[in-house]
Amino acid sequence: MNTLKTLLAGAVLSALSSAVFAAGNPLSVHVLNLQDGLPSPGVNVTLEKQNGQDWSKLNTGITNEQGRITAFYPENKVLEKGTYRVTFKTGDWFKEHQSATFFPEVPVIFEADGSVPHYHIPLLLSPYGFSTYRGN
Repeated sequence: MNTLKTLLAGAVLSALSSAVFAAGNPLSVHVLNLQDGLPSPGVNVTLEKQNGQDWSKLNTGITNEQGRITAFYPENKVLEKGTYRVTFKTGDWFKEHQSATFFPEVPVIFEADGSVPHYHIPLLLSPYGFSTYRGN
């Protein structure tokens, strides 16, 4: 029973610290594998901002054990209005897990208009399909 309490307490603290950490950063991402219903740790993700016809790389990261990058926008920078692209390197992740996939990467292009203080980009992933939406 003590082990269960310790595990639950650790999970709660981890979730709270992630939420607090993300509160100061305007962008987070999350990847869930729909095939097994579990988070997808170890997914490489890139963030870019559109400048005219070009894209400028702002950040890269790897999802944690919860499948999240809780603070993905560059530190000490203010999120500017504009068009952004988050690219999930899904092909590498599936290859690492010895599974075929149709999608080598999933780019998600979105507009930040400043109407909300935090943007969350979740990716629901399976080998032959994906879904995303504006989370909170």
